[in-house]
Amino acid sequence: MQIEALGIIAGSKSLPLVVAREARAQGIKKIVAVAFTNETSAEIESLADQTHWIKVGQLSKLIDSFKKSGVRHCVMAGQVAPKNLFDVRPDLRGLGLLLRLKEKNARTVFGAIANELKKEGVELIDATPWLQSEMPAKGFHLGPKLTNEQREDIAFGVRLAKELSKMEIGQTVVVKEGTVLAVEAFEGTDACLSRGGALAGKDGGAVAVKVARDDHDMRFDIPCIGALTVQACGESGVAVLAIEGGKTLVLEREAVEGLVKKHKISLVAT
Repeated sequence: MQIEALGIIAGSKSLPLVVAREARAQGIKKIVAVAFTNETSAEIESLADQTHWIKVGQLSKLIDSFKKSGVRHCVMAGQVAPKNLFDVRPDLRGLGLLLRLKEKNARTVFGAIANELKKEGVELIDATPWLQSEMPAKGFHLGPKLTNEQREDIAFGVRLAKELSKMEIGQTVVVKEGTVLAVEAFEGTDACLSRGGALAGKDGGAVAVKVARDDHDMRFDIPCIGALTVQACGESGVAVLAIEGGKTLVLEREAVEGLVKKHKISLVAT
């Protein structure tokens, strides 16, 4: 696919910055970012040729920003804080989109946004071609060697997380010795890890598992972890963090490796 101008719908944290750098390094000549007030890092302005700041819910402004900039292909990268989804003040087009949805989750909302973009000649595409270097394969391992008990908990956690993801509840679970301690829902991965790790007791030893849906649409909501995720594990006593190989991004790799070593956490891709 020949792409002259790439649009980035840029959420929070470092992922939009990684996409912008990698896309540029791989030959994209023009990068146009649509950033969200109080969400997106201001650093995106130094990486994109154009940056348009909008508020969450301003769907018409988002689409117009890309159209006026000559963007015909765009990607989604980063998150919008869950609390802001309730504070959102959508424009008329955004309100119409939300009213048409019977279920409101990442798949339905972002899928509907993709359809609105397509109506205006802008195709939402998968960002993973620019992110392969950040996506460890199965067998990736940092930190202490796993015990047999931890391997059993990982297998248990993977089965559970896969079922939960099918029901649109979340993609992360925390377990210990075959007991479910926490399940990710609206609060997000890091909060789930903190809650689950605390419930493991004073000896810690919890095992966290993060997966993608079997039919996961990688155009949006790419599973990812970063330094804050590992820090949450370290502070709450999670001993193992298992991610799905080939489908999960590990961002801020140097910081992650340092935190894994500091907290003696096993980070593995399964």
